[in-house]
Order: sequence, then C-alpha cells, then structure tokens
Amino acid sequence: MEQETISAGEIILRPFAEEDIPWVYAVSLDPAVQRYLEIPLPYRVEHAEHFVREMAIAAWGRRERVEFVVEQVRDGTRLGRVGLGLDEFVGIDHDRLGGPGLDRPGGPDHDLLGGARIGYWMDPAARGRGVATAAVRALCGWAFGALRLGLIEWRAEVGNVASRRVAEKAGFRFEAVLRRRLVHRGQRVDAWIGSMVPEEMPTRPGSSVQS
Repeated sequence: MEQETISAGEIILRPFAEEDIPWVYAVSLDPAVQRYLEIPLPYRVEHAEHFVREMAIAAWGRRERVEFVVEQVRDGTRLGRVGLGLDEFVGIDHDRLGGPGLDRPGGPDHDLLGGARIGYWMDPAARGRGVATAAVRALCGWAFGALRLGLIEWRAEVGNVASRRVAEKAGFRFEAVLRRRLVHRGQRVDAWIGSMVPEEMPTRPGSSVQS
C-alpha cells in the first residue's frame, strides 16, 4: 500500500521524506523534546537521518510503524510529528499496510484485534495552538478505520503534563500509573498509561488549530 496522507481541516498528516531530516534534527535539539523522549544525547544529524529513513520511511514498508509529519495546509509549515508503533501488538491488518497478513481467525469479529502505541511531538513554534490534539484525533480516527485497530495505547513518563493533556483532550482515557515501566536515560521511571478504543473516539469536531 502506498503511504497515505490524512486530511484534518487546517492540517494534514503526510508521510516523512528525506527533506524532513534537517527539521527533525532542529526540533530534536529542543530541551523540552530531550527532557522526555528517549533520543540519543548529544543528538547529531545522523540520528535524524536514521529516524526519517529507518523509523519513518522504511518501517512503514516493514509494517512496524506508521509515521506522519503534521503540516499546515495553507503554507506547508511543518508543525510536528505523530506516529503509531505497530510491532508490539498482534492482529494488525498487515494486508492493509501492504504486506502479508498475520495468521488469525477470519471474519469481521476479528477485525478489531490489533493495537498500537501512539507517540507525538510538536515543533516549539506550534505548541499551545491545539495542533497536537487535532493531529492525534486525526491519526486515531484514521487508524481505527483504515487499519481496523481495536486499541490505541498512550504512555508517558510521570510528569510529562503536556503529553497527558494532549492525550486526554484527544479522547484517551487515563488508566493507571505503571511503576518503573519506562527506561529513560538509563534509569527506570514510572509511567502514565491511557488508551482509546473505537467506540470512545470523540464524535465532536477536533480542536481548532490557532494561527
């Protein structure tokens, strides 16, 4: 399957391209990004190259991840990144992603066995404008429909208030604190966990994106 572009009003979610490498590098130098994301430090251009080429572009072909650049429709400004990790869950509709499907029982009752884990970050210039919430809602709506997922999970280190605020505004239900569930900078840290299932997908319009 060709990589897809998702339209969401004032923004689109489009596949990554080589031309995004300098932007990924610049955003990854932001202290707020480095505080909570498990990225290499010091962060170098080759790390951005690996993310775009292997984790974004090639991983779609391997049916491990779907990664998107959040872009402003009116002028093409890059606003952020949203993605889903698919490789940790069984039951993904791999035929929909362009490759052999997993062996699983047939029939519509089994369409919703797949799950994924969401991740996102925003360009500093795009924060506080509703972009992340709108992008997360758009990605989840697409994934529940196109990939027929039955669950999307969100996790963040305890204290990452901005990520939790986006998740809850987008419709994720907070579930628990998981003790020492994440590894960050060589240490185990507690994690917040939440989830969304198709029937809980918000029906109200997504947050408007402020200019």
